[in-house]
Amino acid sequence: MTKTTAVLALLSLILSFNTSAKVESSGNGGFIVLNTVSVNAAADTVWQALVNDVDRWWPKDHSWWTGTFSIDARAGGCFCERAGERSAEHMRISFVDPAKQLVMTGGLGPLQAMGMTGALNWQLEQTGADTRISLRYHVQGYSESGYKDLAPVVDHVQGLQLKALADFLTTAKTD
Repeated sequence: MTKTTAVLALLSLILSFNTSAKVESSGNGGFIVLNTVSVNAAADTVWQALVNDVDRWWPKDHSWWTGTFSIDARAGGCFCERAGERSAEHMRISFVDPAKQLVMTGGLGPLQAMGMTGALNWQLEQTGADTRISLRYHVQGYSESGYKDLAPVVDHVQGLQLKALADFLTTAKTD
């Protein structure tokens, strides 16, 4: 069993419940996944939760050590995790337009070890009292087994992360 196959098998086992895949495209060199949600909150509120409260909503089962997460929302900043002396750069911030768009680059989770990278684009669009949050991850790199199985798994994980932010915003509003 190759390393890639082992990672895919582990991810599939962990995520063996129903998913709704929104794989926009998939080819030999990579894939694009898109997840969206609307929340009853202003774009400024969503932005503050996204960048300042990431440690409160990011799923801790999608971390290296159940550490503390932070986003330094400036070009060159870090989406990082720290646990005592240990630290990990999950992604690098490449574009910031507060309350509108945040672009991070890199490979999340096992994608790093697989040598894959991508652009994770958080787009916020105010629509009346709601904000539509779009999360698009454009991943590229070499995968010996292709992307047919990997893209839906990544899409599912992205959906969980976006749902966690939406749930946090809903819970924070009712508290």
